[in-house]
Amino acid sequence: MNRSIALTAVLLSGFALAAAAQTPGASTTPDGPVKIAVIAFQPAVTATNEFQRNFGDLQKKYEPKRQTLKTLNDQIEGLKKQLQTQGDALSDAERASRTKVINDKEKQMQREQEDDQNDFQQDMQETFNGVATKVGDVLIAYAQQQGFTLVLDGGNQETQLVLYANPGTDITKVIVDAYNVKSGVPAPPAQPAGAAAKPAAPAPRTPAPHPATQH
Repeated sequence: MNRSIALTAVLLSGFALAAAAQTPGASTTPDGPVKIAVIAFQPAVTATNEFQRNFGDLQKKYEPKRQTLKTLNDQIEGLKKQLQTQGDALSDAERASRTKVINDKEKQMQREQEDDQNDFQQDMQETFNGVATKVGDVLIAYAQQQGFTLVLDGGNQETQLVLYANPGTDITKVIVDAYNVKSGVPAPPAQPAGAAAKPAAPAPRTPAPHPATQH
């Protein structure tokens, strides 16, 4: 099941379960008007100070490997240029030998790039999930406090869960601000003028909050 769809499904059932747990025997029909809110859940998670800090740490962790791959790529490009400029003066055996060296290095770089990317994606998913679970807890608590009947994830364009929403129903910033206060993690320092922009976090899969654990 798509994780964004799962998020909505859990929210749909979770609010009812949490309400039933807090008010045993209460009617399943909510009193008063239905209140609906919208959140861009994945962007909310990645906008938190804690995620921004952890993502920055993750980038630093993988920077040495990225530099190693860049050095290897520079070596390959240098060998290719040498072969191109000196090729006519080389014997067939020497040309074949240099070509093999280049091919072997290219295969090595491809393997290391794939390993690096897979490791990064796994760490990235774990980093995201760790924050997303806690943001989900804040979201559920806030929705219960405000008496929302339903919260929809409007941040995933692929699933088209929300086609239109009044801006007044969007609680994304409220949840981000509330989580930043709860986590106590300060905002990351602003980058100096002219500094290279930090790479954007790749889109991870969105785990569903666990409303059944709310008390």
